[in-house]
Amino acid sequence: MEKEATKVYGSLLTYVGLGEPLPKGDRMKPIVSVGMCLRNNEKTLRDTIDSVIKQDFPHELMEIIVVDGCSKDQTLSIIKQILSNTDIKKRIFFENKGLGFARNIVFNNANGEYIIWVDGDQILPADYVRKQVEFMNHNPGVGITAGIIGILPGNGNPILTLELIPAIIDRMRMRNRQPRSYLWKTEKLIGDGGATFRVNALRQVNGFDSHLNAGMDQDVARRIKDAGWLIRLNSAVFYEWHGGMSTLKDLCNKYIWYGYGHQSLYRKNRKLFSLPRMSPPAGFMAGFFYSLVAYKLLRRKIVFLLPFHFALKMSAWCLGFVRSQILCEARKDKIG
Repeated sequence: MEKEATKVYGSLLTYVGLGEPLPKGDRMKPIVSVGMCLRNNEKTLRDTIDSVIKQDFPHELMEIIVVDGCSKDQTLSIIKQILSNTDIKKRIFFENKGLGFARNIVFNNANGEYIIWVDGDQILPADYVRKQVEFMNHNPGVGITAGIIGILPGNGNPILTLELIPAIIDRMRMRNRQPRSYLWKTEKLIGDGGATFRVNALRQVNGFDSHLNAGMDQDVARRIKDAGWLIRLNSAVFYEWHGGMSTLKDLCNKYIWYGYGHQSLYRKNRKLFSLPRMSPPAGFMAGFFYSLVAYKLLRRKIVFLLPFHFALKMSAWCLGFVRSQILCEARKDKIG
């Protein structure tokens, strides 16, 4: 029978449901905690959760921790419906303080040795969890790993295809090595979605920065690396829908949000990214060079739209960044 309980998480009242208390004592403990921080993901969520519960890794060694950011669509009902039909242990929390805070709810409640972060728009092949655990078990010095992003067969969405191509190139070229930007030859920190974090590494750096709503993955990855852990890619493949992105408006809205959140990250650590490289002209040049490499690998003419795709999304990023900066200065003036 479904049990419902409430508990105070900091100053926030959260809900825990859809599952029995986790086993204690001599009963089996999970090795993997699948962390899902969701908000308004109804368009892509069914396929995502279905791919998680169909993993070939032993279900008794898994748990699913969902944090819903007060979704206004059918996200919560979809979660409850699908997770009620699996034997994997599961818990659900609510939060309204942002993605960094949500990541820490998962971290602080995880019982596994590893946390695999799955966004609400990603699809995992049935062997993905198993391959992540095998990689981490064989590489005890690795704090973070992730597979390679793939393009789903039959995907006819040109905006999504253009968005995925650069990440695919970066990861294909750096398989089983320290991830780097293929274009800039600089270190590239792994994002949360599809990544596996060693819980001990996260614990050593005290988890995520709860005050960040974007870029918290780069921030925590930098701190984990500085603590002496390795960051490596592995050969497993996963798929990403980028929130069901299908129009130029979707692309711009996503990057406005990125730019808005990254302004806080930039104030915290200006070494994480270069502002000149985030400009539209730099984006156009990056897209041009990526298109040359992409055509050699993929032989698809659509890749020659990458310069325009990059310039547009970097324009949106700059708009979000400037908006956030203006609001930050306004708050300072008001306080002063």
